[in-house]
Amino acid sequence: MTLHRLVLARHGRTTWNAESRMQGRLDPDLDDLGRAQALAAAPVLATYEPALLVASDQVRAWRTAEAVAKETGLVARPEPRLRETSVGDWEGLTGGEVSAGWPGGLESWRTDPTWAPPNGESRVDVAERARPVLGELADELADSDEEQTAMVVAHGGTIIALTASTLGWPLETWPTLQPLANCGWAVLEHRIDRWRLRAWGLGA
Repeated sequence: MTLHRLVLARHGRTTWNAESRMQGRLDPDLDDLGRAQALAAAPVLATYEPALLVASDQVRAWRTAEAVAKETGLVARPEPRLRETSVGDWEGLTGGEVSAGWPGGLESWRTDPTWAPPNGESRVDVAERARPVLGELADELADSDEEQTAMVVAHGGTIIALTASTLGWPLETWPTLQPLANCGWAVLEHRIDRWRLRAWGLGA
């Protein structure tokens, strides 16, 4: 395998992040701080020298990827399968509003990767749709004689699902991953026979 390293980066802050409002598939843009975060993270992410750059096509991830693309000289590719977890009827609501309308729902969603919000997706659902993207990146780099890095710009929930499933973790351990901060990232490296978590929660 010549895909040796995966860098999974979360998008910068949006106004809804600042308000603790659930975004899911809704599409708020980066706010002023989020744009500054993307500009600060981009040159650091460029030091990984990625050969490929793919991003969720939701605007908050895509704007972050554009900043990375300028630093790396790569053309970012939009990938709908990397979109954030759909939280269904909860989208646009604050945590307090969700707790009032669906008592116990947030705790179930945070602790059980197989549980989905009403009309939404579970973490397992997200992993099943997003994991093939990583396999396709590996196939694309398979003919390279050198170890290569691929970079993914996506969302907090998607990155947790991708990381835990790629590492083959038991489902009950998935919630132990601390959510990434805006413009934080994780690094996975392929060693011998498997993917390993090299770093989690890095940032500029």
